[in-house]
Amino acid sequence: MDNKKIILASNSPRRKEILKSLNINFEIIPSNYDEPINENDSFSYEKIENIALNKAKSILNQIKNPSVIISADTVVVNDNKVLLKPKNQKNAFNILKSLSNKKHQVVTSVCIYDTRPNSFITYSTTTNVYFNKLSDKQIKNYILNYKPYDKAGAYGIQELPDGFIQKIEGSFSNVVGLSKEDLVDNLYKFLT
Repeated sequence: MDNKKIILASNSPRRKEILKSLNINFEIIPSNYDEPINENDSFSYEKIENIALNKAKSILNQIKNPSVIISADTVVVNDNKVLLKPKNQKNAFNILKSLSNKKHQVVTSVCIYDTRPNSFITYSTTTNVYFNKLSDKQIKNYILNYKPYDKAGAYGIQELPDGFIQKIEGSFSNVVGLSKEDLVDNLYKFLT
């Protein structure tokens, strides 16, 4: 990689842990890009990949040396509608209730941006998550104990109690915030 720094354009502790687990040396410059997406917007890969790209572009003026920026955006998609981070306890309850006894998708779009020669790729990883039928009590207890207000879809898969998940098809780390397998594969393809 010609001694280029890797920069994670995110403050997500989950993405930070994923990069650390891959033994990638990186620094963090969080993006302050305001995501132009609304609750229940129709889902499109292009829209989410553009958000990831704009997160990378938003930190370009803070970078002096040749670097590779990794930025990402994760959304939960239920019936082709985007579910965002919950605004409050009632919203979190309604989101989790809508996922009960159903399949939904977790989509993480990633941008890998090389500041020199000023080129980039975007890609998306989709994981199917199947929830069991959840009681109101299960949902309320989860919200009270874990306060999932910083998580798309109102849950963090790594903290869900037993009984929530029926099965997962695809990358577990994608649901956490970044597919390890796809990141390594795309970094290798893009930078070699």
